[in-house]
Amino acid sequence: MASEEELFASVDALLNEEPHLPPPAERARLREAAGITQARLATALKTTTQSVKNWENGRSEPKSPRLEAYQRLLNGWAAKYPAHGAPAVTPAPAPALSPEPVAETFTGPAAPEAPAVVEAPVVQAESATSRRPANKRAAPVADSRFPHGPLAVLDGDGSAYGVGGIVLDCPARTVPELVEWTLRESGLGAAKLNRYGKDSDPLIVLTAAAAVKLGLPQRLEGHEQRRSLRLPEDHPVVKQVVKAKWQLTQRGFGPWARIYRKAQGRERQCVQLAILSWDALDERSWPGVSEMEPADIARVLSVYATRVITPRGSTAVSGLELMTALRPPTKAVQDPATGNWVSGYNPGSLGTEPMDPAPPEATPEHPVVVDSGWSGGFLNEEAYQWVRSVDLLTDEECTLPFTVGLDLNTAFLAAAARLVVGLSAPDHFHAPKFNPKIPGSWLVDLSPIELDPRLPSPFTPTGERPTGPAWYQTHTVAYAQELGYDVHPIEAYLRRETGAYLDPWHDRLKTAYVDTLADLGVTRDLDDRAFLAAMERHKDVDPALAAVLSAIKATVKGGVGKLRERPQGKSYKEGERWPALQRPTWRPDIRAAVISKARVNMHRKLGNMAKMTGLFPLAVLSDCVVYPSPGESPLDFLPYAASGKPQPGGFRLGPTPGLAKLEGVQSMLWAVDLMEKGYNPARHIKGGDAVLDEGE
Repeated sequence: MASEEELFASVDALLNEEPHLPPPAERARLREAAGITQARLATALKTTTQSVKNWENGRSEPKSPRLEAYQRLLNGWAAKYPAHGAPAVTPAPAPALSPEPVAETFTGPAAPEAPAVVEAPVVQAESATSRRPANKRAAPVADSRFPHGPLAVLDGDGSAYGVGGIVLDCPARTVPELVEWTLRESGLGAAKLNRYGKDSDPLIVLTAAAAVKLGLPQRLEGHEQRRSLRLPEDHPVVKQVVKAKWQLTQRGFGPWARIYRKAQGRERQCVQLAILSWDALDERSWPGVSEMEPADIARVLSVYATRVITPRGSTAVSGLELMTALRPPTKAVQDPATGNWVSGYNPGSLGTEPMDPAPPEATPEHPVVVDSGWSGGFLNEEAYQWVRSVDLLTDEECTLPFTVGLDLNTAFLAAAARLVVGLSAPDHFHAPKFNPKIPGSWLVDLSPIELDPRLPSPFTPTGERPTGPAWYQTHTVAYAQELGYDVHPIEAYLRRETGAYLDPWHDRLKTAYVDTLADLGVTRDLDDRAFLAAMERHKDVDPALAAVLSAIKATVKGGVGKLRERPQGKSYKEGERWPALQRPTWRPDIRAAVISKARVNMHRKLGNMAKMTGLFPLAVLSDCVVYPSPGESPLDFLPYAASGKPQPGGFRLGPTPGLAKLEGVQSMLWAVDLMEKGYNPARHIKGGDAVLDEGE
C-alpha cells in the first residue's frame, strides 16, 4: 500500500504540471465573445499584439507568468461565454483587465479559495507619507497564499508598506517577533518560478527608524567593506534570535540577514531582512532608492520582485539566485527499485554539488592551480578595453567634429541567449580536432591571423594581437575559424554534457528589461529618432521605474560576474578554498563563455560597420563603442538602406538587448587631444562599466 509521502509526491507532481490552455481557435472565440480586441488584450498582458495573434493561431505559446495569467482570463471567459450548447457556469470573481503590468497581477497559476489565515490589519497608504502618492488600488492578489505580495518596507511607527499601496500594521518590537509576524500574519511571499523550485521567502526591508526600534544600530560601522560588516555574536539582537531558536546563515546578521528554522515537513520557515541604513541597497544598482519614502521603496522593490526575483542580497546575489530558481538542481523522480518518489537530478541544471574547473579556467589562487603547480596559463576572456592608436587616425577622421558613444543594451544578457555551456566536469584532450559546438577551453595559437589594425583584435580584451599560443573559450576559437583561419588546438579541456543553462535566465531578464523600458515610454514600435528622444527623457518619466531598470541591468552584470567570485578578506591564504567554491554556480567557464560571445558579437558588428560605412571605432570599453561622426547623433553615421530601414549586421538602435543606444557625444578635437595624452574617451563616456562585478 502506498505511503502518505508517496501519495503526496504523486499529487504534487500533478499540481506542478504546466497549465493547459484551450485550443488556439477557442482562445480567439472567447476573446471575441468578450468584445476584447487583440491590441487591448496585449496591453493587459504587457505583450505585443503579434504575440496574441501567434497564441491564437497556434504559432507560439505564452510563457510564465503570462501563461498563468492568460489561462486565468480564458477560464473566466469560458465560464461567461460557453461554447454553443454548453451550459453557462457562474464565474469565480477575477481581477478586471487593467493597463497595469500583468506581472504584478498574476505571478502564479489560478489558485483555489484561500485557506483561512490570520490576516494582518490593512490600511491604505496616505499620499502625505510619500513624495509620490501611493497607489490607491487594493493590492493585487498574485497567489492566495501570499495575498500581500512578496515584500514590505517597515517604518519606525510599525507601518509595513507593501505592493499596490497597502499598509500592514506590524506590532513587532523585536526581531524574533518580526519574523513570527512575517511568517504567520503578514501574508507575504512569492510563488516559485519553476515547477521544481521553491517559493520565495518573504522580504522585510527596515528603514533606519525601524532598525533602531528593533534594537539594531542605525549604522553598522567598521574597517571592513560595508557589505562585509556583521553584528558581533554577542550583540543583544543576535542573542534574542538564538534564544528564540531561530538561526542565522553563515553570512551572519549583516545588511542582508536571513533568519530561519529547519523546515518542518514541507513548510519553509525563513525570512529575509534588508536594512537600508546599513547600505543594503547599493546606490550604483539602486540609484536614489534608499532615500525614497517607504511606500516608494516598496513599489520599486515589488516591481523588481515581480519581474525578476524577490531580492536576496545585492543585485549580483539576486542574479545568481535567479539562475538557480529558474533551473532548480533537483526534482522529484521515481525510484525504479522501490517505486518511491525521491529527490533526483534535474536535467539541464548544474546539480547540487560544486565542480572544480579545469586549471586554465580557474583563478591563480584556486586549489586546483596551487595544488597541481599549474603553470600553463589561464583563460583571459574579458570585456574590451581598447583605444585605437592616434597614429592610425586618418586626416578625414580628424576633421569630423564629433565623437559619439554607442552603448549596447545589456550586451552580456544578449550573449546569454541560446548559449550552450558545459554541465559536466571537464575532460583533458591533447591535439583535439576543433568543434565549435563543444563548450570548453582550447590552447591554440591565433597570433598568425592578420586583421585590420584599425579594429581591436577579437582575441584579446586589450584589442592587441596575440603573441603566441593561449587559452581561449570555444566562441573565440570559432570566430577565428569564421574569419577563415584553420585552427589547430594543441590541447583542450572540454565538457561532454552540455545545455542552454542560461536560457530561462535570459528570457526572464530580457522580458523584465524590455517591459520596464516600455513603462518608461521606450517601446519597440518607435522609429530611431523617436527612440533616441525617448531614451533621453526616460529616467525622468518615473524615477522609481528608472531605478528598477538600473537594478535589472546590474543583476545581469553582477550575476555573470559572480560566476567567478574571487576570495574576499585579508585573512585569505592562497590555495585555501573560499566559501563561493561550495556553490554549484561557481562556474568561471560559463562566465568566460558569456564574455567571449559578447566580445565576438561586438567585433562582428565593428567589422560589418567598417564594410558598410568605412568608419572605424576610436575606442571600445566593455559594451560601449566610440565613433567619429559628422554630427551629434548616431543617425548621422549608422548605415541605413534606401528604404530608411537599418542595414542588418551593423549597429542598430532599439530597446532590445544587444541593440544600441546613444551613450554620449564629445568634440572630436577634444577626444583626439586626450587620446594623444593616453586618455580613454570611451571610459570618459561610459566610466566604470567594464568590470563584471564578482562580489556581493
